[in-house]
Amino acid sequence: MLSALRRIAAFCLCVCLCFGLAACSGNGNAKPATISPEDMAVIRRQAEGFTQAQERLPDLAALVNHRDWTFTRNLIHGPMQEVGREMLYINQRLLPNDRAEANKLATKLKEALADVDEAARLQDGTRLQKSYTSVATGFANYARVIPADALS
Repeated sequence: MLSALRRIAAFCLCVCLCFGLAACSGNGNAKPATISPEDMAVIRRQAEGFTQAQERLPDLAALVNHRDWTFTRNLIHGPMQEVGREMLYINQRLLPNDRAEANKLATKLKEALADVDEAARLQDGTRLQKSYTSVATGFANYARVIPADALS
């Protein structure tokens, strides 16, 4: 008798779980996730600052090629200094699925900028060239995660 009650209880539990999982499966007609207009406004504002820093890359390249240690550091600590903060604000407003990749790319770019600064401080021309290449690549890679609507 006890064995029969256990089987009936197990069967009822299975039925309840099946209905529960079916109810939680979500709506097949659900809209894909989109960035809200408020978030897009923040992204657009921060992307403007990111783009301005990216537009300074030719200036940085010229300083690196001339091995102008002082002005290389001044450019990084001046006009390009806010790029880390701008990427942070952009990352916070992206869709959850895009945030991990954006955070990884932002970290790589910030590390590359720090490496350029350190190479200029140490007056290491070879390291400075390599670091600049990483910075240029970092800007290009991060620009891909910014929604196209924010860049127009």
